Amino acid sequence: MSGQPIISFRQADIINGEETVIFGLDMDIYPGDFAYIVGRVGTGKTSIIRTIIAENPLHQGEGSVCGVNLKDLREKEIPLLRRRLGVVFQDFQLLMDRSVEDNLAFVLKATGWKDKAACDKRIREVLDAVGMGTKAHKMPHQLSGGEQQRIAIARSLLNSPEVIIADEPTGNLDNETADGIMQLLTRINKENGTAIVMVTHNRSIFEKYPGRVFICRDESCHETRDEVGIDLQRTI
Repeated sequence: MSGQPIISFRQADIINGEETVIFGLDMDIYPGDFAYIVGRVGTGKTSIIRTIIAENPLHQGEGSVCGVNLKDLREKEIPLLRRRLGVVFQDFQLLMDRSVEDNLAFVLKATGWKDKAACDKRIREVLDAVGMGTKAHKMPHQLSGGEQQRIAIARSLLNSPEVIIADEPTGNLDNETADGIMQLLTRINKENGTAIVMVTHNRSIFEKYPGRVFICRDESCHETRDEVGIDLQRTI
């Protein structure tokens, strides 16, 4: 751990709709971290992610992401925060009516890029980074699930984020394909120094690819350092 945390919560209550699902969250994620948020269904894992990306408001406690105070965040400032994050979802969330290249160009345009040559160059860079350099003109339905997730990861890299937020990114993939996605995320983490915060319920993933582990249970979320195996056996 070095420097200031890029994600920090202090005694933060995490909500899902009107219901508080986690009380008093304390969490610091630092540059270069690879951190997992784990726990059973309904324990608040995804609600933490939604709070980080400002989909869920923070009413109680303190929270900051990339230097932005979540408690004071106004709605018009949310897009500026999200430009500093990369987000990867379980269901890819690609636009099915346009090519891979046009999916990525849409994001660049939406985040303020105007120069076409610069956009084209950045699209080539991120596709090459995820091993999809030859797929720019494909439509999403022409790609496998693993390839679609690689495109989603490329999309998350477009604005050189400090942290990638990944919500069950391997949840819809078979084991071999999931392994490839984890190798890719691990490489991005190590080579770029990009922090990764990943929600998963798959114990084999965080056993094979070690990182910091935060366990959600009993309306709380805490980092576990000791007796990880015992804790996870009771939790997942």
